[in-house]
Amino acid sequence: MFGLSVLSLINFFNYLDRYIVAGVVPLVEAEFRIDHQQAGLLASIFMIVYMLASPIGGYLGDRVARRYVIAGGVFIWSLATIGSGVAASFGILLIARAFIGIGEAGYGTVAPALISDLFPRSLRTRMLSFFYVALPVGAAAGFAVGGWVGEHYSWHMAFFVGGVPGIALAMLALLLPEPKRGATEEVAGPEKVPFVVGIKALANNGTFWIVTAGLTLMTFSIGGLANWMPSFLNLERGIPLGKASVIFGAITAAAGAAGTLAGGVLGDWVERRRANGGIWISGLGLALAAPIIFAVARMRDPTMIFAVTFVAQFLIFLNTGPLNAAIVNCVVPAFRAFAMGINVLLFHLLGDALSPTVIGAIAKRFSLEVAIEVNAMPVLIGGLILLLGARRLRAQQT
Repeated sequence: MFGLSVLSLINFFNYLDRYIVAGVVPLVEAEFRIDHQQAGLLASIFMIVYMLASPIGGYLGDRVARRYVIAGGVFIWSLATIGSGVAASFGILLIARAFIGIGEAGYGTVAPALISDLFPRSLRTRMLSFFYVALPVGAAAGFAVGGWVGEHYSWHMAFFVGGVPGIALAMLALLLPEPKRGATEEVAGPEKVPFVVGIKALANNGTFWIVTAGLTLMTFSIGGLANWMPSFLNLERGIPLGKASVIFGAITAAAGAAGTLAGGVLGDWVERRRANGGIWISGLGLALAAPIIFAVARMRDPTMIFAVTFVAQFLIFLNTGPLNAAIVNCVVPAFRAFAMGINVLLFHLLGDALSPTVIGAIAKRFSLEVAIEVNAMPVLIGGLILLLGARRLRAQQT
């Protein structure tokens, strides 16, 4: 459990450092005299570099001792976070955010592959779910740390608070166990896979593409909701923006953590009873969430909106552990990190890198209510792809 605990703690700071900038945007805008569009580049440059660097991080993770790749990635992004705090110009701040993307790509693609070699398949979904609880909790902590420290001290100090612990964690990562690739598999696989051979196998891997499609559609919807729900609550339901942002963030953290952990337990349970059960339970969660998201957009009472939003996010986050477990389980151990890198590239490129703009365009043409309603469609389609895909894969395996 030492390895999982260290990786999960690092993952918490991974998401905290990623989202801390969101809590200090107004302060950065005021100091550097930039507008909202320019400030948006702070998130965009990180995501672009992170997406493009993820396959490279995965490639290294399949060929180099993973504790070194992880430690190096943590050190780079933590140093870049500290560097964000000393940035004397907007251009330097953008460069620092880009280096955070490089560091996180070296970690996010390799850590799940390492976890898969620390725990057998029967426990893997639960262990990965524990690891991914850091996503909603760390993101919420990033918003809170950025906002509170920035308000009471300075936005520079907020980046120092986020970045300094990572230096110590990078040193701790060097103590991580380094199991043989495929150590917990029932059937041993090759220790190394030629890159071209691995690419061809991945191209013909139905499970990988079904899961990636489901994750992409889910990420598209989550990205749209995260960017536009506070504005919807404020502009079209009359809830003060500060209150709307704080409550929505708290709901995301609580529902995300609960849903992720529940998905881990349910995923392992159903996997023991049916082939591709984790994919099936994930599809069911998304399919059930879609009409709830649509209903949220139609509601007027703030209490009901918040309560039903919790249910929708719980169902959406059910898939985090099962789908990531499905990715690592469907690829040979010696090619897992690269497969995770391609997966990360695709579900961000076609998911939350697009959705804020697409949903914003719909809101501009119609209304935020209509945009939130439309945002339920990718969730439904993603759920159906996973449900039908699990059925097809099960039929092929019998």
